[in-house]
Amino acid sequence: MDDPWTAALSARQPPPPQGPPVAPMPSMAPPVGPPIAQLQSPYPVVADPQERSRRPWRLFVVAIAVALVAGLFGGVVGSRLASSPAQPPTRVSLAPASGGTGPALPRADGSIASIARAVSPAVVSISAESSGQGGTGTGFVVSPDGYVVTNNHVVESGLNGTIRVSFPDGSSERATVVGRNPSYDIAVLKVSRTELATVVLGDSAAVVVGDTAVAIGSPLGLEGTVTAGIISALNRPVTTGGEAETSFINAIQTDAPINPGNSGGPLANARGEVIGVNSAIATLGSGAGQEGSIGLGFAIPINQVRRIVTEIIETGQSTTPIMGVGVDNDFQEVGARLRSVVAGGPAARAGLAVGDVVLKVDGRPVADGTAFVVAVRAKAPGDSIILTLKSGSSTRQVELVLGSTTSGP
Repeated sequence: MDDPWTAALSARQPPPPQGPPVAPMPSMAPPVGPPIAQLQSPYPVVADPQERSRRPWRLFVVAIAVALVAGLFGGVVGSRLASSPAQPPTRVSLAPASGGTGPALPRADGSIASIARAVSPAVVSISAESSGQGGTGTGFVVSPDGYVVTNNHVVESGLNGTIRVSFPDGSSERATVVGRNPSYDIAVLKVSRTELATVVLGDSAAVVVGDTAVAIGSPLGLEGTVTAGIISALNRPVTTGGEAETSFINAIQTDAPINPGNSGGPLANARGEVIGVNSAIATLGSGAGQEGSIGLGFAIPINQVRRIVTEIIETGQSTTPIMGVGVDNDFQEVGARLRSVVAGGPAARAGLAVGDVVLKVDGRPVADGTAFVVAVRAKAPGDSIILTLKSGSSTRQVELVLGSTTSGP
């Protein structure tokens, strides 16, 4: 049976090194800005001392000349005015400051204003609360009958309490959790409404560095806030969350200002299509004086989100690709060394062994264990991948088919 969300979307679709530590955005260590570089004098350096000594004289001569010209001009004008009869003042009728009758200039396609106008009606604010504690975030509507996408960490505090969705018109509805996948930091909510405005999903695989990026959300509870920048980098290996539920994201990096409360909101391209879900920002450590965006924000690519959300709406669950290995986090060299291999799993069937070091995934270099996990999570269960492995002093390539594990409500 066709999924109503997928059908609605298809009808509306238009024809690696480890980064700095990141934090999910409702709660994070206060970041600090980079040190300010010493400013250089804007004045040119004069190499010739005599040349330097002559400059004040030249400036003085120029000043006298300008003064003389101004005085001469003023004398001529003054004498003419004195000999001319007085004229009545000219009366000018000015247009009012507002409420004029002229048409407003249209916003060009691709302008920030046009992007905001296209996306904002489908962006919502989310509050989650349980036992007197909670937080706020952002989400966006993907189906007219009330399906809302957001981050898992936005709704976690309300799983045993109350989750509410507030719409641009000021109204709000209580929401239920349809399903979530902590491995990707994605959750899907449902509200009892119909005929809602929805976003258009783009293609994150078509994004390139330098593209326009627009973030819309509720930073610090300020609903409907629009910020803009560019795509700064792609395929950033980013981890968020705690030890119990850690998310591994093959992230889109942007310098569009993202702050606490933007979590779960859309990152849009110049066509007003959603290309990512804003999820994390970089921090420079705790105890510093600067808080909020430092120009390093990260979004989950929408192509990954699309698969997970479709599975959740159809079944209430979603899948995560696995290899059946454990990674040695203490390994200090380049690559990801295997600490364990699950018997009968995809890696074991492909001949991988403890101690093998993964150097590349599908030809892309792997810097460390985090980058390796992120590269695998960027795939889907059933995908075939090619690993470049180092075993002792020898190097080989191995092809394997990824398995899957299921995340429930």
